[in-house]
Amino acid sequence: MTALLSIRELHCSFDTTRGKVHAVRGVSLEVNAGETLALVGESGCGKTTLARCILGLQRPDSGHILLDGQEMVGLSRRAMRPFRPDVQCVFQDPFSSLNPRKRISALIREPLDVHGVGTPEERKRRVLDLMERVGLRPDWAERFPHEFSGGQRQRIGIARALALNPRLIICDEPVSALDVSVQAQIVNLLYTLQRDLGLSYLFITHDLTLVENFADRVAMMYQGQIVESGPAQEVWRNPQHEFTRTLIDAIPIPDPDVPMGSGRKAFAG
Repeated sequence: MTALLSIRELHCSFDTTRGKVHAVRGVSLEVNAGETLALVGESGCGKTTLARCILGLQRPDSGHILLDGQEMVGLSRRAMRPFRPDVQCVFQDPFSSLNPRKRISALIREPLDVHGVGTPEERKRRVLDLMERVGLRPDWAERFPHEFSGGQRQRIGIARALALNPRLIICDEPVSALDVSVQAQIVNLLYTLQRDLGLSYLFITHDLTLVENFADRVAMMYQGQIVESGPAQEVWRNPQHEFTRTLIDAIPIPDPDVPMGSGRKAFAG
């Protein structure tokens, strides 16, 4: 079976005043149709750079990015256009990713306008349907982003990502800026959308606790490289790489009787 997304030996670097920085170093991974792959790593390890390469926002130095077997690396902006509806993104900050001068209806409708999908009336109905699907009241369509909470703004971002019926959604730290209770609501929404629409997710995070039960597979990224990968619960319960063990052990346990640094042992026991 051909993977929906296949990345092979991808390299990406940046020139700085202190020399060349290798953000992504020989990364290979796959995302199959209908599954969630969690890409986990600390800040600065190259997760977002990898996402930008997949989205065509950053040109890699070398390697391959294949969507349904079609090579994406090296395509011009015009050649990329037919593939853009298939891969969409939910960003980390639900406020800065939304134009504060536009009403919610216009923000969600924008992908439809850009790609010329449907008539104006069909686009309007599509926007209202998307708002209902992500848990937003349709009568809020003419409000501005500042009138919503962080969780509601992230729902707006998810609705916009769904507008073109994508097959793969890259979720770049989609809940890290939200309160813990709201994080659970957004993760549950993403799970429901995947079940109903057959979506695939590349879920980028630094928080292993979010992905133990949500993700099908986990890929651990450290200093631009994938150092460990496998089924989510297997990696959680039996981590092989020191970096994975360190991340799990660093998880705080809300119990005063559990000593610091016992995260993995406490959860496993």
